[in-house]
Amino acid sequence: MKAIQITKPGEIKVIEKEIPSAGEGEALLKVLYCGICGADVASYTGNQPFTTYPRIPGHEFSAEIVSISENDRGLKLGDIVTCNPYFNCGKCYACKRGIVNACHDNQTMGIQRDGSFQEYITMPVERMIDGKGLLAKELALIEPFSISCHALSRAKVNEGDNLLIMGAGPIGLFALIRAKSMGAKVLIADMLQNRLELAKQFGADCVVNVKNSNLHDKCSEFTDGNGFDVCVEACGAPQTFLNCIDEAAHGANIILIGNGKKETTFVHSIILKKELNIFGSRNAFTKDFETLIALVKSGKADIIKMVSGIYDVDNAHEAFESLAHNDGTLAKLLINFGDK
Repeated sequence: MKAIQITKPGEIKVIEKEIPSAGEGEALLKVLYCGICGADVASYTGNQPFTTYPRIPGHEFSAEIVSISENDRGLKLGDIVTCNPYFNCGKCYACKRGIVNACHDNQTMGIQRDGSFQEYITMPVERMIDGKGLLAKELALIEPFSISCHALSRAKVNEGDNLLIMGAGPIGLFALIRAKSMGAKVLIADMLQNRLELAKQFGADCVVNVKNSNLHDKCSEFTDGNGFDVCVEACGAPQTFLNCIDEAAHGANIILIGNGKKETTFVHSIILKKELNIFGSRNAFTKDFETLIALVKSGKADIIKMVSGIYDVDNAHEAFESLAHNDGTLAKLLINFGDK
C-alpha cells in the first residue's frame, strides 16, 4: 500500500509498505480522506517539537471498515467511521481521573506515533466512531471540529452571549461554527482578510482585521462597552491572549486553544479585578466527536464549506506546500486515499 511519509523537515515521500494486520480488539480500516492539520504542517516545516522523523502524519480522517470482529459498538463491515486519535496510557493521574484527553503520556497519531496518511490502518475498536451516514469528506473534518467543540465545553456558553474569537484559522472557524450553533453572538478577529472573508461565510456577526482596525473600539461597540462573556484564544500568541484579557467582561470566561510557544508577560491583578476564569483546552473526548456528528447530521452545521481543496496521494507535497505558504485563502485541505 501507499503511505505519505515526512522523512525530514521540508521533505515528503510517497512510500510503499505492507498492509497491516489487525490484532485482538482492532479493526482494519481502508482510509478514505485525511485532513491536513496545522500540526502536520508544523511537522513538515520542522516547527513541531514533539515530532520525530521519519513520520507518517495525520489524525483527521474517515475510513471504511474492511475487517472487524463482533463487537459491542455495533460496528460492522462496510461502515464509514472516524476515530479518536489521542492514545492515552490509562495509568497516569489524569487518566485515572477520567481526563484522558490530557494524559501525561499522550500519543497523538501523526505526531508521537505514525498516523493516518496511508491507505490502510488498524485501530482499536473502542476508538472508532460511527459516522451515522455522514459523507466521508465531512467525517474527515470532525476531529478538528472536536478540538473547538471541546474547548467551548470547558466554559459555559449561553444563548445570546457575546463571544470573541482571536484567530480565524481552521480551529477558530470551527469554534465560530460551534458557537453560532449554541446561539452566541460572535466577533472574530485576525490579521488576514482572506480568513475573515471565510468567517463571514460561516456566520460571524462581526469580523475585525487587526491590521487596519482598532480592536478595542470594535469590541467595545459590539458589546456596548460591557466586554465579552466568553473569549476564545485560537492563535497561541502572547498578544492575542492579552487581547482576550483586555476585552473580557467582568466575570467572563477565557478559553485557550492556541498552542503558544512564547512567554506572555502581564500584570495578573487584572484577572483578580475582573474575576476572570481561564481555561486551558487539550484534544477532545469521544463524546465530542459524537456530539458533532449528530450536529452535522441535523443540518445545523454546514462544515463541508471548510474544504478548500482535495489532493490525491501523489500530490501530497503540493498540498503541504500550499498550507505552509497559506495567505488565508485556504481552510482545510484533504488528501483522497480511496474514496470514489
